Amino acid sequence: TPQVDMPRADPRGRDHRPNRADDSQERFEGFGVTVIREHGRFISPTEVQAGAHVISARRIVLATGSSPFVPPIPGLSDVPYLTNETLWQLREQPEHLVIIGGGPIGLEMAQAHRRLGSRVTVIEAQKALGREDPEMAAIVLEELSAEGVEILEETPAQRIRGSDGAIAVETVSGAVQGSHLLVAVGRKANIEGLGLKKAGIETTKAGIKVDEGLRTTNRRVYAIGDAAGGPQFTHVAGYHGGLIVRNALFGLPIKVKPQILPRATYTAPELAQVGLTEAEARLEHGDALEVVRLPYQHNDRAIAQRQTTGLLKVMVVKGRPVGASIAGAQAGELIGLWALAIGSKLKMSAIAGMVVPYPTIAELNKRVAGTYFSPRLFENETVNRIVRLVQRWLP
Repeated sequence: TPQVDMPRADPRGRDHRPNRADDSQERFEGFGVTVIREHGRFISPTEVQAGAHVISARRIVLATGSSPFVPPIPGLSDVPYLTNETLWQLREQPEHLVIIGGGPIGLEMAQAHRRLGSRVTVIEAQKALGREDPEMAAIVLEELSAEGVEILEETPAQRIRGSDGAIAVETVSGAVQGSHLLVAVGRKANIEGLGLKKAGIETTKAGIKVDEGLRTTNRRVYAIGDAAGGPQFTHVAGYHGGLIVRNALFGLPIKVKPQILPRATYTAPELAQVGLTEAEARLEHGDALEVVRLPYQHNDRAIAQRQTTGLLKVMVVKGRPVGASIAGAQAGELIGLWALAIGSKLKMSAIAGMVVPYPTIAELNKRVAGTYFSPRLFENETVNRIVRLVQRWLP
């Protein structure tokens, strides 16, 4: 078992977290932007008050982000608990980390702490990684279980009791005892205290109500990123921001395309998805759907790096991909190509025809496209007859 010095390891981890220098106040002020560090709230449909400032604008964008959601579990408010934001402040290694929530954040943190040497138990009310393709999720969950992460599925937390260093989570299957508790059941949009009613802006359970162009029920106001109640990812907020610039500044029509928004879970192996899962594609396209599969074990780079646990699966309709699911090394990197293919309506022939450096994990993308065409080329009698005829006439 490794001996971990958490006080030294944790600041090192913080030092190497992404540096969002492009979001700095100095950078925006350099562009001539006025930055006001005050809480903003609407006082009319066209006015926002921030401290002593009252700002009137033709276009207003709400980009307030989200915060960890803390579920109303009896006893939770009476015990010390961590979220994905406060976890980084932990100065000692947990002896036994209990995690409520078997989604991406919960499982990423579960594996990280297990590898640091902590005992880890994940409590999930439904299915772990329940949003993902079950076949792909199973690949990740099997690896986590093999590393010693205990995952309790369909086990709702009913009550929590204890004190610092001794937490007990009561479930239908009995109590789970641990030294630390991490609550990772999702995030909620930051929309409280914005005065949305005064602006005529409606909300939903997920966040602010928006149309396909990210406009709220107040046509002068947009909501983007987590505040808009959609997928909660940094790259989605960036995508939304780019659309808003096109519409608000240049008057160009915009429409959010949910099918091109990828997501990734950074466990090892990674898990990534864009477009439709196999079940979603089968429901939407029926017998027109073709599913192409390629295990990682056929990739030379994966073999060399001993990362052959994985699978790439592409959903194809009439020669075009409509979804891709990847579980394996660098899945988050590989999924970008399929986001491009779906967004640009590329055919599988375009993927099969690209040239990829050898040896790379990225060869999997090209090879799975080749796998799609293999039966069409080698098992098609019409193609075989044409080849035989051509060969007769070639010198």
